[in-house]
Amino acid sequence: MRNIKLTIAYDGTHFCGWQSQPGQSTVQGALTDVLEKLTQHRLLIYAAGRTDAGVHAAGQVVNFKTQSPLTTEEFLRACNALLPASIRVNAAEEVGPDFHSRWNALAKTYRYRIFRGLVVPPFCWRYVHHDPHDLDFDAMAEAARHFVGEHDFTTFAASTGSEEDDRERATIRTIYSFELLRNQHNDYEHAAEEWVCVVRGKSFLRYMVRKMVGTLVDVGRGKLAVADLPALFELRDRSKSGPTMPPQGLCLENVEYPDPANSLPSGGIK
Repeated sequence: MRNIKLTIAYDGTHFCGWQSQPGQSTVQGALTDVLEKLTQHRLLIYAAGRTDAGVHAAGQVVNFKTQSPLTTEEFLRACNALLPASIRVNAAEEVGPDFHSRWNALAKTYRYRIFRGLVVPPFCWRYVHHDPHDLDFDAMAEAARHFVGEHDFTTFAASTGSEEDDRERATIRTIYSFELLRNQHNDYEHAAEEWVCVVRGKSFLRYMVRKMVGTLVDVGRGKLAVADLPALFELRDRSKSGPTMPPQGLCLENVEYPDPANSLPSGGIK
């Protein structure tokens, strides 16, 4: 049995998230259908992160096990020929039998883009949240530093939909870095600034990045003070955080693993 790792990118605009759902268009569902055509088997596909509806990915990592004789190059070419244009396989490699895209991940980096100009160019509106109003960048950047480290992120996570599951789930998470960057955005006829929240962590709770960014925006608007952040952690009350930001500004940028040498020589059956 071979273990194949794919690095994929997708525009999440028209998908109901990563995870397969009956009667819904999902990234996992589209990839599973294509791999079934290629291998003649319905495969189990595992992903590093289960992105939500409308969220994008530039470096999602998935893996599946198969007895197919197709080389990794053939998997790459065939997947891109059959998948919708909104999903692309950027790399395919054969990895060791114990590799798991989710459980072996050391860190994931997400970016959330906030477009600050008055007019959003038509070429980027799918990938940014538009907020042209007054925001205090320095206060937001200072507040972002409070998220770094190991914390209980109950306040900054959405409900699972089950009170029992909410009580039992582990809510301690570790954030390695959280930066707020200013980028110049020159697109079409409009030059504007774009603020990018870059957060790197071991793993994330549901809506966690979007709620952290929403809390920063409330700090930027003066609805919250930087000094309020420690108390929000202590409250463990998700109704006290900032709003959950819209999904289109969020992108899973990349996933890190411990040893790239776990790849096997490409092309051969192992």
